[in-house]
Amino acid sequence: MSHPAVTDRVASLIRPEIRALSAYSVPSAEGMLKLDAMENPYSWPAPLKKAWLERLEAVAINRYPEPAAAAVKEGLARMMKIPERYDLLLGNGSDEIIQLLAMAVAEPGRTVLAPEPSFVMYRMIATFTGMAYRGVALDSDFDLDVEAMLAAIAAEQPALIFLAQPNNPTGNLFSEDRVRAILEASEGLVVVDEAYTAFTEADSLKLLDEYDNLVIMRTLSKVGLAGLRLGLLVGQPAWLTELEKLRLPYNINVLTQASAAFALEHYDVLRAQTRQLQQNRVLLSEALGALPGLQVWPSEANFLLVRTPEGQAAQLHQGLREQGILVKLLDGAHPALADCLRINVSSEEENAALLQALAALLGG
Repeated sequence: MSHPAVTDRVASLIRPEIRALSAYSVPSAEGMLKLDAMENPYSWPAPLKKAWLERLEAVAINRYPEPAAAAVKEGLARMMKIPERYDLLLGNGSDEIIQLLAMAVAEPGRTVLAPEPSFVMYRMIATFTGMAYRGVALDSDFDLDVEAMLAAIAAEQPALIFLAQPNNPTGNLFSEDRVRAILEASEGLVVVDEAYTAFTEADSLKLLDEYDNLVIMRTLSKVGLAGLRLGLLVGQPAWLTELEKLRLPYNINVLTQASAAFALEHYDVLRAQTRQLQQNRVLLSEALGALPGLQVWPSEANFLLVRTPEGQAAQLHQGLREQGILVKLLDGAHPALADCLRINVSSEEENAALLQALAALLGG
């Protein structure tokens, strides 16, 4: 317990809105089957892992990283087919990029806007940077409520709007015509967050030529490189030139740069894994939907949103935990997520273990 004098000093210096926050919580997963964090369950083939470790042997960890991470950017642009007319900015995960975007536009009285439910870090980082946050409820199909969004844009004139495509935690894509309507109505910067782009055919890159207030955020975390913490932002040079001024020097470390450059040279392996997960998603969705009392929403991501029988989400979450399986409890996070769990799509073996455990808990 802190000394009272320290507690008083903290209260006098730390902003009230920060003290009111709860830290982003990540439960311990030691010894657990981890189906709560949208990770790729597959490892690399042994020969590829050996070649990667040989590459790392040559890394000079006594030297600072290459500041621009040029080899990584080149690999990303090639793999994602990003036209040369756009710039790339790299972040220590997408979270750092969200923070850079907020820092760049933060002024007293400015607002960050996002549909809800969506990624919690949009709200948290708005608070970190001293901006107001406005959440706008999705419609009953978890699509954008255009009328409500446009009304909020007119009222707030947000400096930043975040749209996750596909959305987390609902897994669906927002309709393109509704995304366009928001881009056309906004005087601020619109960020399309494509963290799960590897699991869908949708692609917003084509919109960059049409809208000068759009940037696109992506990550390598969901395709099997979560441990590297590498996110990227794609956009017109005028935007990214300003954001680069806020990026801390050497934010992408030497091991991440070497590992990412290597992985991008062998991206066919990761692409095959994501295709397998897309197939597993169909099978898991059907199997979950066949269990008594479960409602499963269609997903374009590597997870499924599942509604349990009324009042049973927390009980099922705990029951799975007791059997060594972690899923995400969403009940209580937002009214639209009442009785809901979010479950990773994983390997056939891990999906089977989940289904067996859930069937036992549900009596099915």
